[in-house]
Amino acid sequence: MADTASGPPTWFDLTVADADAVRDFYASVCGWRAEPHDMGEYSDFTMRAPSGEAVTGICHARGVNAALPPVWIPYFRVPSLTEAVERAVAGGGTVLDHRPHPKAEDQGFAVISDPAGAVCAVWAKGPDQD
Repeated sequence: MADTASGPPTWFDLTVADADAVRDFYASVCGWRAEPHDMGEYSDFTMRAPSGEAVTGICHARGVNAALPPVWIPYFRVPSLTEAVERAVAGGGTVLDHRPHPKAEDQGFAVISDPAGAVCAVWAKGPDQD
């Protein structure tokens, strides 16, 4: 079973039409280094702090990310993806993207919006993730 820890955001992604330009912008402003993340026909980017620590992702708004809004999306860790998605919908939220882990349906992530329209993601650790 996945780690049941819940708490503060564990990751942030930004999905935009021109990820290359936005990558360069944040690299310049924040001093981050871009590391390509293979998406098949293109690469998204893991942005690393000068220490080498992965700090965020910058993604192209295409493929599996085509429908995501161009906003910073915080990922909140939850013990159960299934329960978090069910509670989001029951509470008046909307599921924008739902990607269960291929080996464990209750793990993976979902991008949701709350009743006010604010966007975030809920993430339950998969069996092959740290």
